[in-house]
Amino acid sequence: MSIRSVLWGSFLPVSYPEHMGDTKGHAVVQAYILIQTEVGKAATVAGEIAGSQGIISAEDVTGPYDVIVRAEAENVDVLGKMVVANIQNVEGITRTLTCPVVHL
Repeated sequence: MSIRSVLWGSFLPVSYPEHMGDTKGHAVVQAYILIQTEVGKAATVAGEIAGSQGIISAEDVTGPYDVIVRAEAENVDVLGKMVVANIQNVEGITRTLTCPVVHL
């Protein structure tokens, strides 16, 4: 996967994966969203979320969380709205934890 650099304001260079080329030169916030579901609902929840705008991937997994989603948005506010309005409204979800990606 190639990396492209974008100038964020005039202060900080930000890199992001090549697949995010449709952002028109804007920095993008990415996050992992860890989801707990009702018993037996993980595959259905992952499938429903996978088709949503801003979702890079949605996988059902084992462990303390049932689904892990990778999402991207223009900024943190848009990401938060996506989680609250789109993801948390999916039937079968009991809890979410959003973990923004940082590049140190």
